Amino acid sequence: MLKARLEVNELETQAAEAVAALLRSVPVIHMEKVELTPPGSSVDILAEFSLNGNRRFLACEVKPFGQPRHVRAALFQLRKAAEKFDPPAMPIFIAPYLSQEAQALCREFDVGYLDLVGNARITFDTVFIERQVDTKPPAVQRNLKSIFKPKSAQILRVLLRDPGRAWRVADLAQASNVSLGHVSNVRSELVDREWAEVTDDGLRLSRPDGLLDAWRDAYEPPAGERMGFYTTLHGQSLEVSARRVLSSGRDTPNAVFASFSAAHWLAPYGRVSTQYFYADSGGLVALRDTLKLSPATSGANIVITVLRDHGLFNDATQPAPGVVCTSPVQTYLDLGVAGERGAEAAEHLRQELLSWRK
Repeated sequence: MLKARLEVNELETQAAEAVAALLRSVPVIHMEKVELTPPGSSVDILAEFSLNGNRRFLACEVKPFGQPRHVRAALFQLRKAAEKFDPPAMPIFIAPYLSQEAQALCREFDVGYLDLVGNARITFDTVFIERQVDTKPPAVQRNLKSIFKPKSAQILRVLLRDPGRAWRVADLAQASNVSLGHVSNVRSELVDREWAEVTDDGLRLSRPDGLLDAWRDAYEPPAGERMGFYTTLHGQSLEVSARRVLSSGRDTPNAVFASFSAAHWLAPYGRVSTQYFYADSGGLVALRDTLKLSPATSGANIVITVLRDHGLFNDATQPAPGVVCTSPVQTYLDLGVAGERGAEAAEHLRQELLSWRK
């Protein structure tokens, strides 16, 4: 408890210093004081200054977390507290880091904000201060990436398959083939970021587009060995042979069309000369034998990634008999990192298959 309190005091001290530095950067402001308020006060920091001879206040609330859910809860109280000053103070929300979503919430509630990375927006009278930086603290980057790691991704793919459905934790764990504890951790992250909400019926995505945008921006292709091959098969003969492997009758496929090859069946945008597959070791052998593949150091027309984690096979889809592809979500993510043509194909697929009702 003592350690936690010391950390809060240190954060509030850093926040007060950041407020003072920001006010000093505005020549027309004459700063009187920036001080921490006593424990139990309605705000954490009070800044007093004069502008054009008029007395002004900033009433600041400092929180250790900047996820949208925590921000939203604090904004109501902060606005009420700021109104009690004479004259009413400008409410300012401060956290170590505020995401774009958190910043948007502050603007929505007409509350200024400041984070310790450098993002800021404070407006009053004739003063307008706005700073935007691209930097994310390492801890925030790690935390954001963790929600898109393979096991977590299995949960997200299930949720995005039907965003309107509400899930009990046990049912979601079974559908995504991960532990109850892992589902609970992902659930908390989704709710904190306001990508999901907990209803009487269970967890339901409230902002699937926001979740998918964040996943796209942080996406890293699945880990595995990527291998290039050459086949003399082409056109109809290649397609028939590939479908023979993919529709082997297994409950869970050991090879699927991926990237541009999956998009061809899900939301055609433009043909490419190379066929792409994800496979496990058995799928690799089957593709190599059936498609008569030979290794290619250059000029490959078949690219197979042998996956370390097989979770994405659970979400495979079959858009036509014998055609097994990565899901629309997985295909969208893969296309997004496949270069300029891939980005165009990704947006086309999203418009066709991943446009959810707001």
